[in-house]
Amino acid sequence: MQNRRRTTAPTAGAKRGAILPTMSLKSAALFALVGMILLTVVLALGFIRDVSAFLSGAAAAMTVLVSLIHLLASLSVTVFLFVFYRAHS
Repeated sequence: MQNRRRTTAPTAGAKRGAILPTMSLKSAALFALVGMILLTVVLALGFIRDVSAFLSGAAAAMTVLVSLIHLLASLSVTVFLFVFYRAHS
């Protein structure tokens, strides 16, 4: 048997190398920004819960520190995606 290379032709209207030809860079950035905003809200609520538990003596300081690091990382990615989206507007 011969080894044949399968080549697939791009679909009509699709650019070569494009996975989703209907999604532009701007709409993908907006989709990622909305997802990160939702994740940041969830992490902010978790941070508030951890601080409240720490103040009542039910959680260790390390728990608050880890929660703060996660919240700051989420905020920085959210700001990056916002600036990226505004740059492509």
